[in-house]
Amino acid sequence: QVQLVESGGGLVQPGGSLRLSCAASGSIFSINAMGWYRQAPGKQRELVAAITSGGSTNYADSVKGRFTISRDNAKNTVYLQMNSLKPEDTAVYYCNADLSVVAREGTYDYWGQGTQVTVSS
Repeated sequence: QVQLVESGGGLVQPGGSLRLSCAASGSIFSINAMGWYRQAPGKQRELVAAITSGGSTNYADSVKGRFTISRDNAKNTVYLQMNSLKPEDTAVYYCNADLSVVAREGTYDYWGQGTQVTVSS
């Protein structure tokens, strides 16, 4: 059993900052890439940022220069620091991990339950 638990969402004014965290727990053997996705009402889920186990990162063009993804491999945790937030960043943010499980072959995609981020004055 693997769980991804997100925290850190909330309401913030335009120009403000939030930091999201996502901790993976359970029978994890190793974690490959971890990432953050978001889904706004009426829109498809989109990749926000991703980070490999080696620390290579990838960002959506809309968040480059404002968001920073990082991870703590010892804690199986990924973070998303969001600065200069805009109303269009409002969405449910989901954590994702591509990982392998103890005593089971292959790698699997796991998702967190989502955390709401609302940017509004």
